Amino acid sequence: MNPIIDNPIIDPRLGDVEDDTSSTKQRSLLAIAGSLLAEVNLPRLALAWIVLIILPGILLGIAPLIVSAWFGSLSRAFAASLGGVWAFTLLALAVGFGWLGGRPLVRAAERGFWSLNSLAVQPGYALCREGLRHLVELRLAPKVDARRLERLRAATALGAGFVACGFGLCAAALAWPSSRWIGEVVDLTTPHRLIVPALANTIVLLGSYSAVAALLWGIADATMQQPRDLASFALPSGRPTWRIAHLSDLHVVGERYGFRIESGRGGPRGNNRLARVLARLDEIHANNPIDIILVTGDVTDAGRSAEWAEFFTALDRHPRLAERMLLLPGNHDVNVVDRANPARLDLPLSPGKRLRQMRALSAIAAVQGDRVRVVDPTSGQLGDTLSVALAPHRAAIAAFADAGTMRLSSGLAKIWAEAFPMVLQPSSDDGLGVVLLNSNAETHFSFTNALGLVPAEQAHGLAAVICQFPRARWVVALHHHLVEYPKPAKAFSERIGTALINGSWFLRQLRPLEGRAVAMHGHRHIDWIGECGGIRIVSAPSPVMEAKNDAPTHFYLHTLGADSGGRLCMMPPERVDIAGETAAS
Repeated sequence: MNPIIDNPIIDPRLGDVEDDTSSTKQRSLLAIAGSLLAEVNLPRLALAWIVLIILPGILLGIAPLIVSAWFGSLSRAFAASLGGVWAFTLLALAVGFGWLGGRPLVRAAERGFWSLNSLAVQPGYALCREGLRHLVELRLAPKVDARRLERLRAATALGAGFVACGFGLCAAALAWPSSRWIGEVVDLTTPHRLIVPALANTIVLLGSYSAVAALLWGIADATMQQPRDLASFALPSGRPTWRIAHLSDLHVVGERYGFRIESGRGGPRGNNRLARVLARLDEIHANNPIDIILVTGDVTDAGRSAEWAEFFTALDRHPRLAERMLLLPGNHDVNVVDRANPARLDLPLSPGKRLRQMRALSAIAAVQGDRVRVVDPTSGQLGDTLSVALAPHRAAIAAFADAGTMRLSSGLAKIWAEAFPMVLQPSSDDGLGVVLLNSNAETHFSFTNALGLVPAEQAHGLAAVICQFPRARWVVALHHHLVEYPKPAKAFSERIGTALINGSWFLRQLRPLEGRAVAMHGHRHIDWIGECGGIRIVSAPSPVMEAKNDAPTHFYLHTLGADSGGRLCMMPPERVDIAGETAAS
């Protein structure tokens, strides 16, 4: 034996405290937040606030002033046009200028409104709802039965609606004295004086919208079925059946002895565990074929090139698995700015996040590009395969990955957005299809990277696909959990910090699929099978995280089929255990 490797003072294979820098399993969130405050780049943070909040707020609030000023000048020009040809020409020019210049203004104001809605309004309501539920469950869950707990969850949703409504009304009332809704052309000579009334207008608009929307959301959340454990499984009445291996949160690292962000030294090092997972899957498939291997996000630990390369290297050894694998992006694939520094943030215009998105999209296309289709944004119908849809953009994506400039990244946002939902088309009218969503919120901060949001455009694409195949059964796959499980959370920070902000809203969009769909997700690293709003929900444990090197992990195989009524049914899942390791290699 080599004594240098066999008995070092600090064994580099076992890591050290630096590997725990951002670990939520080894350090409290309070400690990480303290480090964040000490390390945060204040000028960059201020610029991010300006771009993400102040600028959209000004654009939204200034729109009524510009529109009213234009209507005022138009009405005066119309009155003057009654007196001559030149005045009529002036009227035509005013109309043309307003038409050409007004549409971009309206679009900018609309984008600002929905951006601020996703940054403040929806998270505010979700914070109220989950905060009230956490307090209720913490104090009362051990004392009441499941049915009583469901009623309490419904009541807290309604209470959150009233609380958020009250906050919205208060904000609107406080901002109202500073707001201004009528503008004049002369205001354009002193535009700096419009900043305060524009921001006040925005607060009034968002506060009023928040008051109404939160109340409606609270009523909807209170009246819908609450999440519950799945009462029973069912046996399919015949063929066909579909076997799905559900993996999630592989968190592939780029170093042989590397540790993962969340677990630090409390989790496995390197990628040996993934190699054993794939080897076991290959063995199972040889004995009883698997139809789909679904990986619901967090394939990598931080979306780095070396991590994707390690994933491909592991998958290359199992071509039969690669042919059946479907991937979707998780927050660790696209939203982690810096593995070692949670205080670091990407500016909204920075190419860093776009680069992580293009890496993920490239990897997804390499694995399943010829098998999944995208929704055509013009027709609303299922369109080309992902590979065909990306073909015109391959050179632009490659050039951006090589140079990484802001100019080259500007046109790629639309490519990323239009790639989802991806659809594995059912093989027959009543077959099984898979819809792959991107549920990652547009965050630019490592500390908030775990939040989720399903854009309305993806929900509309999903609805179009459902209408196109009205008899099909579906697996709806996303990274984030749609609802909080009916069990006490470990901590409130975990409950709100990893939430799908509009999860209950998205569940209501799935109502047309009641009885014909199963939603599968990852993100929380734990297993749970339940139902909510008529949709069965399957959470995948991580076969890599939540265990040290020598401890076992597991994943599940699910068998789906049709019951006697033609509805999609689930058999009891098959648990597959993955042994740990004790060697330091």
